[in-house]
Amino acid sequence: MRRNGGTAWPVPVAHGDGRTIVASMKVRRNVRAVLLDHDHLVFLRRGWPDGPAYWTTVGGGVESDDADLEAALRREVLEEIGATIGPVTEFLTLTEPGERVTVVQHFFRADVLDMDPSRRSGPELDDPDLGDFTPVRIPLDVSAVAALELQPVELADYVLDHVASWRGDTPPPRAAPTGRA
Repeated sequence: MRRNGGTAWPVPVAHGDGRTIVASMKVRRNVRAVLLDHDHLVFLRRGWPDGPAYWTTVGGGVESDDADLEAALRREVLEEIGATIGPVTEFLTLTEPGERVTVVQHFFRADVLDMDPSRRSGPELDDPDLGDFTPVRIPLDVSAVAALELQPVELADYVLDHVASWRGDTPPPRAAPTGRA
């Protein structure tokens, strides 16, 4: 069963009195994009009045009418920064279990084909209570990216490990050996 981009399924839950009931666990899937625009990365600067700003990837929740994760990603990129993107590559999936909802984050890398802020749309742009969502271009430079303090750490590590190869300075890092013969 899908609701708001999530999937619910029956999960047995044991109670201290010996009873077991079936509860419904929800999974919410999100898509996030690390976007390359020539010699820059594109992120969102988020912030609230009188609060600190932070930088995050473009993306959001998978909706029930999205054909697949890639369709959700393309929709989110268009809504949040008014951009279209080239081919996408998923590089990281993180699962954050919760008591009622488990969040699965799918991270993709893609090149920006074009970006027009006038094409931005979505509820986050219309509701000031949701804060500021400003697209920012960050130089493809290790020190500039490190200064952003991207979260989660797995994302920050991936981006920092690949900045030089995206600039064309070095080949991409090799995958760690699996230990199989």
